[in-house]
Amino acid sequence: MDLAEKKQHVLPRKLLTASLTGSLFAVLLGFFVQGPFGDDINSIKEYLWSITRAVPFYLMYSFPVIFVYGTITSIISDFLSGLIAKNWLRRTEPYLSFVFHILFGSILQWVSLSAAILYFTIDSILRKKKSRYKWRQAFMSLAIPLLVWIFFMGIIWIMDFFKDGADYFVYSFFQEEKK
Repeated sequence: MDLAEKKQHVLPRKLLTASLTGSLFAVLLGFFVQGPFGDDINSIKEYLWSITRAVPFYLMYSFPVIFVYGTITSIISDFLSGLIAKNWLRRTEPYLSFVFHILFGSILQWVSLSAAILYFTIDSILRKKKSRYKWRQAFMSLAIPLLVWIFFMGIIWIMDFFKDGADYFVYSFFQEEKK
């Protein structure tokens, strides 16, 4: 595959991978690392509320890093592994790519390392499909993190509305009665 073909098909796959990885990483991080806000979790309700509040927070900060840094380092990892495997055995290319993903992902210890492993896994799955990914698919995949963010923020808004919004309606109802 020459440079033009790689630019035409590999880069859209990498962008699709970044969109999927960024969204999934934020959700998984929300499940496993609760309380970026210092909450005490004593019940399942508090655990679920902590996840709901943490996912948009994690998504806002991790997605741009995964999208930019993860995509660039993944392309470099694939390039280096292809270059090295060309001289050795062709079968070692995925293993070398995994090693480079691990090296680039170890920059922020376990957080970025888990994101790098997730990125490599999703990219490997998409690569095995042998599908030609197009730019339209890559740009449409950017809706995935946006929809995940809207979903969790919608839950937060609905919960806040039922918690505080009911007070607003009761207050305005009694203000109308006093007139």
